[in-house]
Amino acid sequence: MKYALHRVGFKRIGWLVCLLILVSGCGLKYSLSGAATTAKTIQVDLFYNNTDLGPANLGQNFTNKLKDYYQRNSSLKVVQENGELLIEGTIVQYAVAPLAPVAGTSAAQPSQAALTRLTIGVKANYVDTKVPKNSFKDKTFSFYADFPNDQNLISIQESLENKIFDQIFLDIFNATLANW
Repeated sequence: MKYALHRVGFKRIGWLVCLLILVSGCGLKYSLSGAATTAKTIQVDLFYNNTDLGPANLGQNFTNKLKDYYQRNSSLKVVQENGELLIEGTIVQYAVAPLAPVAGTSAAQPSQAALTRLTIGVKANYVDTKVPKNSFKDKTFSFYADFPNDQNLISIQESLENKIFDQIFLDIFNATLANW
């Protein structure tokens, strides 16, 4: 009886050792977000605002929130310089356009839009020093948010930008770390 228990204990330990070897053997870091990289640091340089309509602080806000996104969703440490991964770019589009036209009720009242669309576009460069084939240059990411025409853009601008940024961050994260 003691021999049988002793043998079962060795089997469990053997399986545990095999499992540990399999999990740690590949040398990649995995997070719950699906990121896979051996890098430990990322450098996020300032995204410059190269738009005519965008607020003056748009580039700084985007950059700071992108850094926060990488810190929250990966095990990477954001560093000021010499990161194993590097991302930088330019905000190239900040456009407000009418959407969903509605016919006016009379000749004196012209047609107008029921919705307005805010679109933000970013061009990014990514350098992966660990796996250079994952690097890219001038890749464009953009997204939009619609709002009713009876709302003033200034009063809802920050919430729209945050909604758009969230999707762009997800797209950038997937293109850089998830390799999608």
